[in-house]
Amino acid sequence: MAKRDYYEILGVSKNASKEEIKKAYRKQALKYHPDKNQGDKTAEGKFKEAAEAYEVLSDENKRQRYDQFGHAGVGGASSGFGGGGGMTMDDIFSSFGDIFGGHFGGFSNFGGFGGGSRPSRQRVNKGSNLRVRVKLTLQEVAKGVEKKIKVKKYKECSACDGTGAADTHSFSTCSTCNGRGQVTRVSNTFLGQMQTTSVCPQCNGEGKIITKKCTHCYGEGIVKEEEIISIKIPAGVAEGMQLSLNGKGNAARRGGINGDLLVIIEELPHDELVRDENNLIYNLFVSVPDAALGTAVEIPTVDGKVKIKIDSGTQSGKILRLRGKGLPDVNGYHKGDLLVNINVWIPKTLSREEAKLLEKLNTSPNFKPQPNKSEKNIFHKMRDMF
Repeated sequence: MAKRDYYEILGVSKNASKEEIKKAYRKQALKYHPDKNQGDKTAEGKFKEAAEAYEVLSDENKRQRYDQFGHAGVGGASSGFGGGGGMTMDDIFSSFGDIFGGHFGGFSNFGGFGGGSRPSRQRVNKGSNLRVRVKLTLQEVAKGVEKKIKVKKYKECSACDGTGAADTHSFSTCSTCNGRGQVTRVSNTFLGQMQTTSVCPQCNGEGKIITKKCTHCYGEGIVKEEEIISIKIPAGVAEGMQLSLNGKGNAARRGGINGDLLVIIEELPHDELVRDENNLIYNLFVSVPDAALGTAVEIPTVDGKVKIKIDSGTQSGKILRLRGKGLPDVNGYHKGDLLVNINVWIPKTLSREEAKLLEKLNTSPNFKPQPNKSEKNIFHKMRDMF
């Protein structure tokens, strides 16, 4: 398989400056970093591919040979990424010191590169997660919605590209750990000598010390700013559900991977409809004459009003099911129903004329309760519902 163009891999033009190449590689390395894409073989390949491209394009002599002869001109220098010799993953991570300020180390939990596990330097920095609550109406839950929210969070300092240093020359190698980011101590025990490795206390595992801090972020590499973030919320979400937006949280101090933005769904109550998972419930009250004679009424749905027919002789407690008029499943498999619960409205007070009329109707055999077998078993039905 033919190798991709190095400029294309980093997304820069052939006239890109050394600083532009460095910045583009930094972006690719963060995007496809093993800690962020554990088990993703595609990301693993892109990570190594970007490192190979940077190894060549950051070196003036190699870049000149590459521009003139293509991959053939730098075959010996870059064979380690695809062919098994030359640079290993440890070499890639160690080269990050010049790009990320010395704190972008190797990994103890990431195998598969260069033939087995190696002692790690330190794990990549990761910014903290942010949590926000988003309130949704029932209509927004039914259709899905895109919300734009304003979030105050830590972002990478634009003045120093997140390094915390005034410039690329404002670093010195930590004298305590000699740039390794870790210190090893040997102690004598009754079992013999024991070796322990820990994060360097002088540089906090970064391997380098800033000699001149950035005046904008005061050496932190991050500044607090407001950002408007667009959140696409799928249809069918529910109260308390949590969505995660990778990389939209706080930036890491002095480089690394951004934290995530965790979006917690809060559902606003509807004036007339009640949610029961993917079904909706509407309590419809009808008068005694309408229940006896039958009628047509309008009821609300999430899509607007619809007209339904109430058959003559409808009893209180009857449930009408409008299929597909509920809420969609968040996974898109099916849609719930709208359940219309019929309640026959009995007036609490009567006029003299109304009372006389009802007394007259009460003498008619047709107004005497005559429940059928299924209606007699309503208690058992209610018991099963609970």
